[in-house]
Amino acid sequence: MSTYNKTSFWTWLKRQSLLVKLIIINVAVFLALRLTWITVLLLFGAKHSTALMLVATDWLGVPSSWLLLARHAWTILTFQFTHFSLWHIFGNMIMLYWLGRIFLEVFNAKQLTALYLMGGFAGGLLFTAACSVLPSMAGSAPLIGASASVLAIVVAITVYSPNYRVSLFLLGGISLKWITAIMVLLLLLSFDGSNTGGLIAHLGGALMGLAWALSIRRGHDLTAWLNKTIDTIVSWFKGRKRSGVKHEYKENVDSKSDDSNSREARLDEILKKIKQSGYGALTDEEKEILFSFSRKK
Repeated sequence: MSTYNKTSFWTWLKRQSLLVKLIIINVAVFLALRLTWITVLLLFGAKHSTALMLVATDWLGVPSSWLLLARHAWTILTFQFTHFSLWHIFGNMIMLYWLGRIFLEVFNAKQLTALYLMGGFAGGLLFTAACSVLPSMAGSAPLIGASASVLAIVVAITVYSPNYRVSLFLLGGISLKWITAIMVLLLLLSFDGSNTGGLIAHLGGALMGLAWALSIRRGHDLTAWLNKTIDTIVSWFKGRKRSGVKHEYKENVDSKSDDSNSREARLDEILKKIKQSGYGALTDEEKEILFSFSRKK
């Protein structure tokens, strides 16, 4: 990839909304995991590809015990961006984009991002709590997927604006509350007992969305603390970057000053040589230096 293309890509990425960036992160992680899995499957066979998937899930998914969660604390964040199934990520990202855009008509992108994360936190913690209490869930596989995060946003905007009209093909305008009710009903009907942990995580995300919507109606934003924390971290990094730029600028200025002094000294030598031996004694390089200097002047 050329420098121009790299620059164009990063420029394009910076211009995207936080909603689109959340989707990009999810898709990027999915592609990295999926392509690695396919490569291992083709080169080494199903046994090794399955082992790879289990290792990745252990390191990226929320574990079923508090002890493991304490040792792998980062998983409460990473699981929200981890998918292995194409249909899993497709469904989550479609809902995130569709309902996320409606959310942004009322609230801002920082609130959406923070609610996405907090919905995931609630879903992940409720999952681990359930696994620690319910015997039937003991030893469950680690939890992955953005479903709890997405459901927090879906429920939040539905509770806050239940009568928001959405135009659907062939169906016309339908209130958002009925669309969300149908989504939740389909989610419940699709439950076959094999993914109890996922269902509980969905419940955690939904409860977080409900709590946030009710609190925002009372004038209190539950995501404020997280946004403040994120802003502090970002400001700290930007401060370090600006400090580095200033330092680099100072070095460049000093370097330019040294170069200028060097050229002045070189010019003095050339003028001295002309005075002693005449212009004809100059080399081609010296004549070029003299010409360049006179042209700048």
